[in-house]
Amino acid sequence: MSERTALVVGGTSGIGLAAARMLRQRGATVHIGGRGSERLAAVAGTDPELIGHRLDAGDPAAVRAVVAEIGVVDWLVVTVGGFGGPGPIADLDLAVLREEFDAKFWAQLGTIQSALPHLAPDGSITLLSAITARGAIPGSAGVAAINGAIEALVRPLAVELGPIRVNAVAPGAVDSPWWTGAGMSDEVRRGYFDQVTRALPTRRVATVEDIAEALVLVATNPNLTGTVIEADGGMHLVSL
Repeated sequence: MSERTALVVGGTSGIGLAAARMLRQRGATVHIGGRGSERLAAVAGTDPELIGHRLDAGDPAAVRAVVAEIGVVDWLVVTVGGFGGPGPIADLDLAVLREEFDAKFWAQLGTIQSALPHLAPDGSITLLSAITARGAIPGSAGVAAINGAIEALVRPLAVELGPIRVNAVAPGAVDSPWWTGAGMSDEVRRGYFDQVTRALPTRRVATVEDIAEALVLVATNPNLTGTVIEADGGMHLVSL
């Protein structure tokens, strides 16, 4: 059994919650942070072994307070992000894109900075990007810029912060609650998933558990740092 302590920021639903559950299965003491009290209450009912904290990743003081309460964090996993930003460049709402940078890039970077004094010397930082950072999907320039900025943190921080390890995971299409938050109807989502399934080499859309397994791998493997795992079913290899 592990004696490690993990903090999953964005751990109340979807990929983050799946990762928190897997880290707990490894024997870690797992704390999760999320903004919504209803989601925290729901997780307390379904997963009482996960320790919940109401936390806005965009509020550095709140992050510092939670991490100070925890003490030492061995594995920091940050999966927060927003829902907007895609669309043709000619019609892209730059105000919305700035909000999305706040919700994902600045929130992830700020969480690193706030948690850093309490990270174990042999600990790890794991971020969540997306394959748009590495692809050429029309209508994705805005979100590609956000995810590209996150991935640009990984290699320099891996060197700067070593022996603390820094990695990221870049998923493609994932069957997760994100689509509902983004306002996509079930019908539109199913149509998109059908298109993706036909195009991907794996012929399947990822589950949240698929991506969580990659997050847990890079969070816990002591030989991985400065790495971005493309957990996208081969999306970067094909045109959609």
